[in-house]
Amino acid sequence: MDTAMKFFDGHNDTLLRLSLYTRPDPERSFLDGRPDGHIDLPRAERGGMLGGLFALYAPSATGLSFDHFRGASYDCPLPPEVPIAVAQQIILKQISILLRIVAASEERVVLCRSVGEIRSTIAASGFAIVLHLEGAEAIDPDLHALDVLHAAGLRSLGPVWSRNNAFGGGVPMRFPSSPDAGPGLTAAGRELVRACNRLRILVDLSHLTEQGFWDVARLSHAPLVATHSNAHDICPSSRNLTDRQLDAIRDSDGLVGLNLATCFLRPDGQMLADTDLDVVVRHIDRLVERLSETRVGLGSDFDGAVVPDRIGSVAGAQAIFQALSARGYGDDILRKIAVENWLGVLARTIG
Repeated sequence: MDTAMKFFDGHNDTLLRLSLYTRPDPERSFLDGRPDGHIDLPRAERGGMLGGLFALYAPSATGLSFDHFRGASYDCPLPPEVPIAVAQQIILKQISILLRIVAASEERVVLCRSVGEIRSTIAASGFAIVLHLEGAEAIDPDLHALDVLHAAGLRSLGPVWSRNNAFGGGVPMRFPSSPDAGPGLTAAGRELVRACNRLRILVDLSHLTEQGFWDVARLSHAPLVATHSNAHDICPSSRNLTDRQLDAIRDSDGLVGLNLATCFLRPDGQMLADTDLDVVVRHIDRLVERLSETRVGLGSDFDGAVVPDRIGSVAGAQAIFQALSARGYGDDILRKIAVENWLGVLARTIG
């Protein structure tokens, strides 16, 4: 690999972090750089990031900390549900921050609604953002809010985060554990999946229970996508995907985005920055083996997790591709994993 490998990221929590921790001007902090977190525009440019799916997420009043992911085993309690009015207020703030970033960026940052817009933004050296909703608490069971969010640019949606809501059961954070750890979709959740298919919104499987995964697989006529999950065979976390799930994603011509959260990478399930990149490569090897080189991408979980310290932030993302290159991955395959596979599956889902 002679030059930096440009990449498109399938998941981050940057809008949440900007909304909670960045004062007084989160927009300028993103555009000009900030001392905290994982992603801002200057570091993204240094790390080769072309854009990605940026999550909207409403945290529970009481939630999980990284300290929960310690010990030989753990079983984190499901955080409480978020009332719809609270979720909508939080989500609207995050959308507003993004719109203000776009407005202040002088066309350097673009909110994209199609793969054509992503490609044209990248061709113009812009930063392409696709809106994703992580947990559908802000959507009413009649789905009126879904229409509004879609009009605002939403093109990807996870029905649940790792907690239960009106649409289904979230997979708890357990280690070691099967992903078969709770109920699947509710009747409202099934209607949500149908509506997402109709509107061409990608349905993200990453935080669903295994039962919910199979509910989506039976209902959806779109490719199956887990934006930020890993191989259960290597790290037996409830959040990771079994071989049978990976086979279903392959058969649907879907995609898995590799999650850099160390608790979903390490065989011991620990959230520790002192994590060698060899385990990242092992997960990529396993995903490519099961899915093929055309159905694997990155779903970093930047700004939402502890990532290996050799990466540190988006500015260090090239370490991933250097490690893969050292393992023998050629530039053609690396370009697929870095960007082409994401644009391909998005073309087959959002258009």
